[in-house]
Amino acid sequence: MNKDSTFSIWFSTARPKTLPLALASIIIGSALAHWAGKFNVVTTLLAFLTTILLQILSNFANDYGDHVKGSDTQERIGPLRAIQHGAITGEQLKKAVILLSVLSFISGATLSFYAYEGIQDLLVFLGLGIISIVAAITYTVGKKAYGYLGLGDLFVLIFFGFVAVIGVFYLQAHSLPWLIFIPAFGCGLLSVAVLNINNLRDINQDRQAGKNTLIVRIGSKNGRIYHALLLILAVVSYLIFAISEFQHWYSYLFLLAVPLLFKHARFVYLHQDPIELRPILGQMAGLALLTNLLFSLGIVLG
Repeated sequence: MNKDSTFSIWFSTARPKTLPLALASIIIGSALAHWAGKFNVVTTLLAFLTTILLQILSNFANDYGDHVKGSDTQERIGPLRAIQHGAITGEQLKKAVILLSVLSFISGATLSFYAYEGIQDLLVFLGLGIISIVAAITYTVGKKAYGYLGLGDLFVLIFFGFVAVIGVFYLQAHSLPWLIFIPAFGCGLLSVAVLNINNLRDINQDRQAGKNTLIVRIGSKNGRIYHALLLILAVVSYLIFAISEFQHWYSYLFLLAVPLLFKHARFVYLHQDPIELRPILGQMAGLALLTNLLFSLGIVLG
């Protein structure tokens, strides 16, 4: 196997399409820090690096956990993972998970040491870093992997919304105004919507494998209604923040994404065959990123 093909295999296993969405929470947190007059470019860059490493760690651990449990089979609707067709082994992926865990901790510790103002801040963020690493791994790894218990949505809301957005804001502004919890909630909901499309698409395979995602528990029809509610609540969250705090029309730039979100939600609701949702996962990730970028741009310009 040549170096180019080896790189390509590991690059695809990292799922690069998920990385921009993971960075959206850092963009929003930093835009909010700019709104508070406390933006710090080094803190933002270190947060970017830490988030990328944690996302790749989560993707690697997800593939490894599903491989060990036999959840990802040749029948899956989504694209086959490298480990499924033998391009990499379970042992290689396990070593990669360990390496990414170490790199994530080093990056997160560097961020904490650079940005902290008191020993309490340092201890809290080092603790959050360790918790984030453990959470990224135990989504599918372990006897009680919470992704198999229907808790994946809650994990994504907490870590892609509140922890990431509020964390990167606090490390720059060193304050916690209650208003920032609202866009953090919206950002988390959009990330949950991406996971929800994945779970709607894989509902039959997950059910057979004993992976009791929220969609397996509530059913496809309720899952499609739930998807629309996620998008509606995300937009409402951003709208509440805009009305509460902004004074310029730039503040409402994110509303440009609403027609696209509506079209997407309508398609998901009307199409019941999971295979029809295969191209929609990338679309939802793109819409989430677009909405978050427009919201962040509105903060900076407004």
